[in-house]
Order: sequence, then C-alpha cells, then structure tokens
Amino acid sequence: MTCATATGKATWGTLALLLGCGAAACGGGSAVSDLGAVVQGAKGATVTAEFRSGQRFSLAVPDDPAAGDQWTLVAVPDVRVASYISEERPDGDTSYFVFNAKRPGRTLIRLHDCWRCGGATAPATPESRRLSGEAVFEVTVR
Repeated sequence: MTCATATGKATWGTLALLLGCGAAACGGGSAVSDLGAVVQGAKGATVTAEFRSGQRFSLAVPDDPAAGDQWTLVAVPDVRVASYISEERPDGDTSYFVFNAKRPGRTLIRLHDCWRCGGATAPATPESRRLSGEAVFEVTVR
C-alpha cells in the first residue's frame, strides 16, 4: 500500500489519518453516519412528513433481503425540495433512504420493494407481484 502527501512522500501520519478517516466513514458498512430525522414507512402505506429547510432526514422501510426484499427509490424527488443522498442498512433489518430537505415545497417520494425479483426491476411470478409494493412518503419542506 502506498500513500503520498502533497510533496509526493509517504508519511506514517498521513497513512494513519487516511486509514482512520476511511474506517470512520465506512463503519458498519454505512457510508452515512447521520441518518437525520427518521420516518418509518411500510409497503402499502402512505406517510406524511414535514421537515425544515436544511434538515437531513431518512425514510425507513422494513427490509429482509434473505426473504426476498429488494427496496429501490422509484424516482428522484423534486430536487428543489429534497435531494437524495444514499441508501443505508446500518442495522440489517431496515433500509434507510437518506435525503436533505432543500427549499420549501412538497414532493412525493416512492420506494418500491420488488419481492424476490433477483435483480430484475419487475416481478416475474404471481407470488412476487402479490408481495411486491410501494411505500409512499408525502414530504413537505417548510
């Protein structure tokens, strides 16, 4: 492994700093350490949530990949109202879709669970179609 400073020379201090930062940023497999205000949703439910401009928030859905859950963000919401950051799974049984509230307004955020789709975007079997569904979040930024 090599590590170079601005002068092109490796130092142990620089290497330790980079390794420390990398470990902190990736702790537990999560790229984001601050989930912000968490709003819980579920397949088949519509939840309303309100945030203030500049606030970080997460939309959470129960997730069990071993059973076949595969949650995705259907479409990026109105970027003037909320910006998408990432999807996180820090606790293993919940997916968190992390956003920043931007300007005042309203946007609809839809998360889709394609149950046992195996990487496909649409259910292939009647059982998969029956058990797939969406969690909908009506988000207002004040």
